[in-house]
Amino acid sequence: MRRLLFVVAAGLALVALAGAIGFPDLAGAQDATDADPDTLSVSGVGTVSAVPNEAQMSFGVETRGATARAAVSANADAARRVLNALRQAGARELATQYVSVYPVSGENGQIQGYSASNSVSAVSDVDDAPALIDAAVEAGANNVSGPTMSSTNAEELYRRALSDAVAEARERAEVLARAAGRSLGPITSIVESAASAPPMPFAERAALDAAAPIVPGRQDTNATVSITFTLR
Repeated sequence: MRRLLFVVAAGLALVALAGAIGFPDLAGAQDATDADPDTLSVSGVGTVSAVPNEAQMSFGVETRGATARAAVSANADAARRVLNALRQAGARELATQYVSVYPVSGENGQIQGYSASNSVSAVSDVDDAPALIDAAVEAGANNVSGPTMSSTNAEELYRRALSDAVAEARERAEVLARAAGRSLGPITSIVESAASAPPMPFAERAALDAAAPIVPGRQDTNATVSITFTLR
């Protein structure tokens, strides 16, 4: 009888010890496995093509003088004339890009004078770009670069490309799931990759020809997404 009581007491002590230490929760582990469904991750790319309607250009003036003050003074007068001409021609978003002055040395290394430069950027409709170039050159601009093309509705174009990217990703996922004998479940994540339409620079000018033709061509706006679906 004493031996039986000892065995029962030992068993109760073992149960108490197990409760304190804790055995692996096999049911919980099974639930965790069931709660982690199969997934499928795919990428999609969307592209929207459009003709740019805006042009950005740079107009510079370089002048020389016997002294730095003389070069800067002459440059300021020339730059004001160019700015006024651009405004009258309908330029918008005028902004100074840089102002510089530096000594000009001869072959013997002696300073022979100073050169001053001033460059401004301007924006116009693509159709108005030739008129801006003509006006700036006639006013004294001796350094013209651009235009760089862009679209004023760039954000709308990107949203359209983004929508196309999501649609393409879903189509790819459906093909893969069907091939594996499965079907798509809910989306668990969507990641957008940064992408946009790069500015489209115009070919560099060999000369400042009046009324130079400007053809914008077409520009692609791209968007990329990565989507993860659950599988049924």
